[in-house]
Amino acid sequence: MKYNEGANLDPSQVGSRGGSGGKVAIGGGAGVVVLIIALLLGVNPGDVLGSSAEPGTQSSQAPASPFAQCTRGSDIGKDRNCRFVAYTNSIQDYWGQELQDYQVIKVNTFTGQISTACGTATSEVGPFYCSGDTAVYLDLGFFDELTTRLGAQGGDAAEAYVLAHEFGHHVQDLEGTLARVQGGSGGTGPTSPGVRLELQADCYAGVWFNHATNDPQSPISEVTQADLDDALDAAAAVGDDRIQKKMQGQVNPESWTHGSAANRQKWLTTGFTSGDPASCDTFARGAV
Repeated sequence: MKYNEGANLDPSQVGSRGGSGGKVAIGGGAGVVVLIIALLLGVNPGDVLGSSAEPGTQSSQAPASPFAQCTRGSDIGKDRNCRFVAYTNSIQDYWGQELQDYQVIKVNTFTGQISTACGTATSEVGPFYCSGDTAVYLDLGFFDELTTRLGAQGGDAAEAYVLAHEFGHHVQDLEGTLARVQGGSGGTGPTSPGVRLELQADCYAGVWFNHATNDPQSPISEVTQADLDDALDAAAAVGDDRIQKKMQGQVNPESWTHGSAANRQKWLTTGFTSGDPASCDTFARGAV
């Protein structure tokens, strides 16, 4: 991905905070480490976020934002972490134009452990969206896990895909889809409501990629085919079948919670090709 050095960045959209009631959407590149734990230990991934903080663990009180200096696209060349501000700004600029009642939220970075409205989360959880305080939580070390543990190629577009997926959950929250799915009892499996929710978030990520460079003032100036390939590679790396094969040596579709590598790539591609959120109806009969 290339960046518009003259673009204004809004660092206030990236920081950290804590809180305390709500539900977490663990998805996509997001929450994949928790999924691995669940596969190995036979636990509900959501249960990990319900644990209490242990004495001596890191406080949820975060220091001053390390992103405050990220005010221009040119700052990415000085501090690579500024790219997360660029991703976040671009994603929210798009959805702010697409949805009349879109609510701008924060990406809260943390290290070690943080208290959220969805419970206490550790670095092992990976990126996730919490509906209780309408925020995305991100340990930046997750992207090392994505490449070293899960075998993704990595790259800026892979990182942007992960964040765009989480903002897809925010869109689902605003539309009421998240509450309907998480309030139901659909179980697991390739066609379960939970899998459909994750695939729709992948599709929404693809829609944003389609529009990322439309605005001349966008911090994202170019998305190449190689970038899309990196995003698709990341989507495949966090497919349930790929994770199960890597961690267990066998695949059990009935336990899937996120979707297969092929389906994750399919819906990311669908969103990008169409550029239309209406194309992301993964809940339609026969869609998955």
